[in-house]
Amino acid sequence: MNVYYNTDSIPTLKNPTITIGTFDGVHTGHRFVIDTLVKKAKEINGESVIITFEPHPRLVISSNKNEVFILNTLDEKIKNLETTGVDHVVVVRFDMAFASMTAEEYIEQFLVKYFHPRIIMIGQDHQFGKGRKGNIQLLKQYETQYQYHVEEIPLQIIEQKKVSSTQVRNFLKIGDVAQAAHLLGSYYTFQGEVCEGRKLGRTLGFPTANLCKVNQYKLIPAFGVYVVKVACNGNNYFGMMNIGTNPTVADDTSPKFEVHLFDFNQNIYHETISVFFIERLRDELKFDSVDEMVIAIQKDKQLSLDILSKIKK
Repeated sequence: MNVYYNTDSIPTLKNPTITIGTFDGVHTGHRFVIDTLVKKAKEINGESVIITFEPHPRLVISSNKNEVFILNTLDEKIKNLETTGVDHVVVVRFDMAFASMTAEEYIEQFLVKYFHPRIIMIGQDHQFGKGRKGNIQLLKQYETQYQYHVEEIPLQIIEQKKVSSTQVRNFLKIGDVAQAAHLLGSYYTFQGEVCEGRKLGRTLGFPTANLCKVNQYKLIPAFGVYVVKVACNGNNYFGMMNIGTNPTVADDTSPKFEVHLFDFNQNIYHETISVFFIERLRDELKFDSVDEMVIAIQKDKQLSLDILSKIKK
């Protein structure tokens, strides 16, 4: 898969078959679209092309960026797209100048100028251009003039539900990481750097890796305790993670991300790790004593091991 970060660097493509979108999460609905795109390109002996944007358009045009959360960083999105079989991915910088293009300018000065598409595959609800005034009907009006063909993407349905990034976000916001994984087709993940904490966990028999430098726009699952897989230095480990404020032992209310890895005894300070969410165990709770909290953590670990034993089979 070729990745381009500058439209001027795109080579001449053979019968380009393109689709356009943010592809946040690269969920199962996206993959259905991409599978269709790749097959269609092969049918006309062409090349499949995904056009996506960075940053997420909502981070540019939203009046309240504090309410905008993404499922994938750009690196994560590229890594996910590499598994789809698409030939080319073009990452277009989305800024106010790009957002200010009229729908007609978007077609003429962007799509046609840089891609010369043979086929454009978009959904019925796809909108583009200033004020989101462009749509599939407008694209079809220019078919003859610019010698491309527009194909509408059918809605992908999974168990009677329309798959969308918004659905995935809503499940994560309530901590239902299993349902989010079902729609994504893989475990939800985020990255962080292991930083030094208070080292309280190790005195209780549950040393934790404390994460910091998590992408500020990355959607974090709801506060609670989760079964997780962790990728670190090319190896995978299993464990459990607490997301929350540690109300039993901490006074400040800032969110904390702590992961305890099973059968692990290495120094990974300052390493960047990826956390994959497998299943939610419970809410974060405030216990009456540290001893009561330790008993709960021991139960969490046993339940985690039971869940993992079924997955590994």
